[in-house]
Amino acid sequence: MAYQLYRNTTLGNSLQESLDELIQTQQITPQLALQVLLQFDKAINTALANRVRNRVNFRGSLNTYRFCDNVWTFVLNDVEFREVTDLVKVDKVKIVACDGKRHTEYK
Repeated sequence: MAYQLYRNTTLGNSLQESLDELIQTQQITPQLALQVLLQFDKAINTALANRVRNRVNFRGSLNTYRFCDNVWTFVLNDVEFREVTDLVKVDKVKIVACDGKRHTEYK
C-alpha cells in the first residue's frame, strides 16, 4: 500500500470530492472510488520519486521531532527556504518524511 500523504493536497482533495459526488449520484460504487484513490496514491508517489529533480535548501530552528511507524515528523520555526536565487521565509513549517525507497514495493 502506497503512502496516503498526498490525499490532503489540493489535487487529492479535489479527487476525493469528485469521487464523493459520483458516489452520491450513483455513477460509481464506493469500491471503485477506493480503487481510484489507491491508484492515485501509487501514481503520485511514483511520479514524485522519479520525476522531481529540484533541490531546495532550508534552515530553521527545530521545535519538535518525532519518529513513529517509519515516519519522521519535524516542526521548525523561523525557516528560510532557498532555491538558487529565490528566498522564502516562514514562521513555522511541519515536515513529514517517509522512506522514499518504499515505493519500489509497488512496481
